[in-house]
Amino acid sequence: PVAETFRVIQGAVSEEYVRATQGVFQFELSGDDGGTWYIDLKTKGGSAGFGKPPVTADVVMSMSSADFVKMFTGKLKPIVAFMSGKLSVKSDMVLAMSLEKML
Repeated sequence: PVAETFRVIQGAVSEEYVRATQGVFQFELSGDDGGTWYIDLKTKGGSAGFGKPPVTADVVMSMSSADFVKMFTGKLKPIVAFMSGKLSVKSDMVLAMSLEKML
């Protein structure tokens, strides 16, 4: 489920990722456990969770919650999701690609 995936992401967030990435990602998820979720890799310490990010998002991604979980568990490559229309990215595409390192 999405909430569990975000708990794992929160546990993986490190100062190193924050320094290397410097971006805030907002996810608009549809389906089960849908809604607005975020990964903040800009603010000191970083964070992840449900709701709007604490600061303005640099990248907004829209997809189904099922595809999100597949993407973060390695069953769906981000580029494949994007090319097949399962993932929509608004704004900084280069920054969006940097999130793949965290997967």
